[in-house]
Amino acid sequence: MFQDRNIGCVECGEEFVFSSDDQQYHSERGYSDPKRCPSCRAARRSQSGGGGGYGGGGGGGGFRSDRPMFTTTCAQCGQEAQVPFEPRGDRPVYCNSCFSQQRQSSSY
Repeated sequence: MFQDRNIGCVECGEEFVFSSDDQQYHSERGYSDPKRCPSCRAARRSQSGGGGGYGGGGGGGGFRSDRPMFTTTCAQCGQEAQVPFEPRGDRPVYCNSCFSQQRQSSSY
């Protein structure tokens, strides 16, 4: 289904391989194709103080304060919710408490 593809980096202009495994990973998570090569992505992360993930440090939990938030309606309880991504409409979006409930019920 997926085949390795060459993509030009928007930062340095060099081509890099977007492997079939990476394409499948991106597709399963709803991510768009990468625009930067691995080297430029790593450099960009280090410039923003990031260690990967959100917030830049170890440990995780919480989001960067400069990250844009989007207002939506929770698909379960109908309350207004703030989320760190732009809802696309093709998947349900939950508020924090309903999302926690969904995660707990799916882990059993």
